[in-house]
Amino acid sequence: MEKKNKEDLFRFVEYSPEAAERVGYSDYSYWKSVFQNFLKKKSAVVMAFIFFGLVIFSFIALAIGKYDYATLVHQQDAALAFTSPNSEFWFGTDNLGRDYWCQVWYAAQTSIKLALIVALGECVVGVTIGCIWGYVRQLDRFLTELYNIINNVPMIIYMTLIALLLGHSFFIMAVALIAFGWLTMARNVRNLVLMYRDREYNLASRCLGTPIWRVLVKNILPYLISIIILRLALSIPSTIALESTLSYLGLGLGIDEPSLGILLRNARNYFLDYPYLLVFPAVIVSLITITFYLVGNAFSDAADPRNHV
Repeated sequence: MEKKNKEDLFRFVEYSPEAAERVGYSDYSYWKSVFQNFLKKKSAVVMAFIFFGLVIFSFIALAIGKYDYATLVHQQDAALAFTSPNSEFWFGTDNLGRDYWCQVWYAAQTSIKLALIVALGECVVGVTIGCIWGYVRQLDRFLTELYNIINNVPMIIYMTLIALLLGHSFFIMAVALIAFGWLTMARNVRNLVLMYRDREYNLASRCLGTPIWRVLVKNILPYLISIIILRLALSIPSTIALESTLSYLGLGLGIDEPSLGILLRNARNYFLDYPYLLVFPAVIVSLITITFYLVGNAFSDAADPRNHV
């Protein structure tokens, strides 16, 4: 068999920028990967549909209800008090004869709106303070002492003083919960920033003169997204639970702004004889807390870059 020359066996390939670009291209997308991982968890997807369905139905329920809450709060009929659920009053009536259907769904809207506002507020304040706390070492002592002072006083004491001094309103309660609820988020973010701030790529970025905000946003924040999402998801059910507890104690929202906690408080004297007064708001509170807790955990795992391939 005739031997081939080296020139016949090998040849130099000319450099092509287009071919090099095709070889080095990756279609990886962080958020695409996050949602792909999340959609693999069927139970979490089902829970997400239940939660969003509950939120949407809270608006539909008021539209299809036979009574309008805005006019109902000024009207009452003692003769209709404690009417059991029927074709006229789908959730029955309360101790004043008011339709319980519109009260429950209006209260669900109020509680969900409060929880979302508080969760987003805690996220923004907690992440901002946590990043500064973990990155700027000169402020570590001051912020640590501030955290210890605020955290060592029970939340119920803060809320009691605020309710007595400033009164009851949606705005006051939302601001108060944000003002004292950012601690957990800030502490978790601070601990993670301490882990990543002195890694080689961040040291290189600082040596090249990269601004601090860019180092935090581009180099460190992607590693914090999973814990931020987890704390955000946990904050929503915990806010609803705290609001329910405060309202049960008479420290929550005003009587003109009903929430699920206020309905639970009002039902405590009657639920043995009229259990539907407790069952309907309790079921909605349970659905919101359980579904969002499970969805938050699943989405947090999906957002962790270490789980991406």
